[in-house]
Amino acid sequence: MNLRTAAGGFVAFLLSVPALQGYSYWAVTYPSINICALRGSTVEIRCNYEHPSGNTVEKILWFTNKHNKPVDLRDDTDYTGRVDYRCGEQSCGSYSCTGTCTLSIKDLRQSDSAEYKFRITTNNGGKYSGVPGVKLSVTDIQMEVVIRPSSLNPVQLECHSMCDSTGLTYNWYKNGIHQQYQGRFHWFYINSDYSASCAVQGSKHLRSPSVYAPETPSVGWTPPGVIKEGSSVNLTCTSEANPVAKYTWTKVTTDHSPGHTDQGQQLSFHSIQSSHSGQYLCTAENDLGTKPSSRISIDVKYGPKNTFVRPSPPGEIMEGGSVTLSCSSDANPAADYTWFKDNQPLPWEPRRPYTLDSVSSKDRGTYRCHAENQYGYLGSNSVFIDVQYAPKTPSVSVRPPGEIKEGGSVTLSCSSDANPAADYTWFREHGGSVEELGENYTISNITTELGGNYYCEARNAVGLQNSTLMFLNVTATPPSPSSPSSMSTTVAAGTVAVLLATMLLVIFLWMRRKRASRKARGQGGRPDTREESPPCPVYYNVSALTNRSASAAQREPIEEQDDPHYASIHISRSKNQEVPRGFAGSLVESDHTEQVLYSAINLKRPKAVPERKMASRNHVPREEGQTLGWSSDYSIGSESTERSKGRAG
Repeated sequence: MNLRTAAGGFVAFLLSVPALQGYSYWAVTYPSINICALRGSTVEIRCNYEHPSGNTVEKILWFTNKHNKPVDLRDDTDYTGRVDYRCGEQSCGSYSCTGTCTLSIKDLRQSDSAEYKFRITTNNGGKYSGVPGVKLSVTDIQMEVVIRPSSLNPVQLECHSMCDSTGLTYNWYKNGIHQQYQGRFHWFYINSDYSASCAVQGSKHLRSPSVYAPETPSVGWTPPGVIKEGSSVNLTCTSEANPVAKYTWTKVTTDHSPGHTDQGQQLSFHSIQSSHSGQYLCTAENDLGTKPSSRISIDVKYGPKNTFVRPSPPGEIMEGGSVTLSCSSDANPAADYTWFKDNQPLPWEPRRPYTLDSVSSKDRGTYRCHAENQYGYLGSNSVFIDVQYAPKTPSVSVRPPGEIKEGGSVTLSCSSDANPAADYTWFREHGGSVEELGENYTISNITTELGGNYYCEARNAVGLQNSTLMFLNVTATPPSPSSPSSMSTTVAAGTVAVLLATMLLVIFLWMRRKRASRKARGQGGRPDTREESPPCPVYYNVSALTNRSASAAQREPIEEQDDPHYASIHISRSKNQEVPRGFAGSLVESDHTEQVLYSAINLKRPKAVPERKMASRNHVPREEGQTLGWSSDYSIGSESTERSKGRAG
């Protein structure tokens, strides 16, 4: 084993493994077939060669297996200016000659790692190469972090390389400053804010890479700018650390509970949603410590969602009460609101809840709101504000309009603004309820007696209200001459006139006869003794016909009539006959004599009857609204004709 220190502090480590190639005194010997060297250092590769006596060496060279044929390293462009041959004088004996040659490569590169071989050429054309050659490995100093099983803090750092078998001594550096401690191992406290490195003693310019815990990570997102819902966003975390850090993303929750985590240096959202808004932090971690980033806020912009109207208090509102309408919407930025009542916009402020103080029936209706920001708009649900109130003053109408004639049909209608809907009851002034419920009241075949003032009462659970009076003026309809009622009235009037005239005539004749009788007694004579027929009985029946329901037109005096009227009295042949209803007694005695009496009276009603004549005939004027009907049975002796059935004269 040989260790040689080159000028400038470069060193090479030769592992001495003898190698012998040759026959008949041809040979190449390598003291080491494996050499480990540090990057940037200088390495020397030695060989011993031998050839038969009598041959002169004309050419020597070193070459590698990088090319298809041997190329002198002094002519290889990869080694230009970095290689040197140092060959000593030959020593010849009786049978062979021996010599040495050393290859020196400075400023080693990792690309210099290869198998190196030596070759000689003699004057008689002999060529000989030492195979196999020497394997050169160029490496950096390696630092390995070892965590002791018994504790997590501190950790043990170990400085080593592929060439450690040479028993090198290491120096340690803290933040680049040399420490007094020397050795292969060093203790490092986790999350310490310094870096540690090592170097081979005497070669501080060949220090190992520093190891350290992660530095505070920096975070950001791409693409930069406003984040709109539905776009693609990548969050990136970067931290300086050695060994290389591993990254963990965490979404911060408001209650400080563990949020969702994702592993990786990048957190990607292919279609970011409003639910992704919030604060995120990234944690960088390696074997020497852990470092969290500052929080990054992700503010996803989006149009209104879940727009909703809520009344407070809910349910029915009594007139005079208060209700507050609130419109809410999930939007970023916050939405402005437009209010509508029955699809008509209201001049309310765009954001504040609206309070209806002392609500009235005019506030009853359907309310909704419209939420809008620069990223969209959305309408809310509809809320019906049901204001409960007592009936307003009812209005009354009549159908058909205009004059109301007796015998027709009329309908009264009542309506009132009320919530809940009102129930209606009809009343007649000074007459109480007409026992009619409902919005409409129909009177069929109306009479003048049903005229007057009517009104309705509207009532619900909140209160009641009466309408104003509606006057029904019912006018009587004059009967037409051809109508049955007109004809019956004419006949009744004619009958009354005939009976009245007959009675007056009977009274007149009776009074005349009585005067004649008194006159005869006064003269002392006898009255005429001629046989007279016994007076026939006179029957009369007077009934007052009153039509209280007749109209005023029907109670007017009967018009003047020129038609004659006849009355006849027929005496039944039976001995006992039934007296018509309304006469005293039930039977009338009669003999076998049959009498038929006729009277004919033709009356003409004068335009004006003198008062004295009316008085002389004992005329009694009828009351208004009253029709007198007369029925009379009478006998007038002077106009009678007698027939005897059972006896003479």
